[in-house]
Amino acid sequence: MAIREATLAGLSREQLLDMHYKMVLLRRFEEKAAQEYSNAKIGGFLHLYIGQEANGVGAFSALQPEDYVLSAYREHGYAILKGMDPKAVMAELFGKATGVSKGKGGSMHMYSNELHLLGGQAIVGGQLVMAAGVGLAVQYLGERRIVLALFGDGAVDEGAFHEAMNLAGVWKLPVVFLCENNQYSMGMAVTKAWAVPTLEPRAAAYGMPYTRVDGMDVLAVREALLDARERAVSGGGPTLIEAVTYRFRGHSMADPAYYRTRDEEKQWRATRDPIALFEEKLKAAGLMRDEDIKVANDRVDAEVDECARFADESPDPAPDELYTDVTVEGAGAIAWRSRPSTPRD
Repeated sequence: MAIREATLAGLSREQLLDMHYKMVLLRRFEEKAAQEYSNAKIGGFLHLYIGQEANGVGAFSALQPEDYVLSAYREHGYAILKGMDPKAVMAELFGKATGVSKGKGGSMHMYSNELHLLGGQAIVGGQLVMAAGVGLAVQYLGERRIVLALFGDGAVDEGAFHEAMNLAGVWKLPVVFLCENNQYSMGMAVTKAWAVPTLEPRAAAYGMPYTRVDGMDVLAVREALLDARERAVSGGGPTLIEAVTYRFRGHSMADPAYYRTRDEEKQWRATRDPIALFEEKLKAAGLMRDEDIKVANDRVDAEVDECARFADESPDPAPDELYTDVTVEGAGAIAWRSRPSTPRD
């Protein structure tokens, strides 16, 4: 097949192939994490992003390095897309000292002040009010950057969602709220949980623009984020984007997902896989060949295997690390609880 240097969505062939590589990387990374979790190399909870790669890659391709990102606990891919070393991300999942949070954050708490990734938050909806606060700081300082707040449909019915949306709307904060609506939150179908079919009425209630996109189309997500970002940095205030997507795995590794049928899952995988859809689009535009797909897959497989090897061979955190990177009050509380108990009057 002849390869053209034509553009698609204003992107060069090189840029498009890089987006495809990143989607494959996120998929294989998560599959490897699931494997290592089953091997008991990863403990605690593990929430996988498999099936939602178009949202992450599309959204982050529209950001600038200086933009802030706050997210929930399904954020391994976000960390990689924001510039973290995948080996350090995998090491964090393993709880190793070489992890991005020195092995003390685990799956739910990737963080980098230098890369402006202000952490994955384990409290549902907690990142939304934090994003409004960071947006207020950006506005106060007169900076030309935005705050991207990523959350799932399960966070929409939290009070924090409404508080953050209202303040962002009142103060015209430079925040883009991106709801990755994977249709089941933790295990309840959105059709049973929401009184309205979309988030459009909720955006209207807080006076902000709303866009609904196909969350399995990486370029559609990118375009929506580009528009929202330009509006925010130009003083137009926040935007609510609802990206309709589907997670191919359960809510977490501990979730057998009995609330949906296996036939439904197979249908989504067979017809709506975001990576396959993107490959078809690029091939139809004469921008990708089967050889390019093989090159990307081989490159990613080697990289992910190296991530697992690095994490497995990395040292555990030293016991003294328990007392570092905590507040003074936190350290004092630990010391107080460590004292021998004494009788009290």
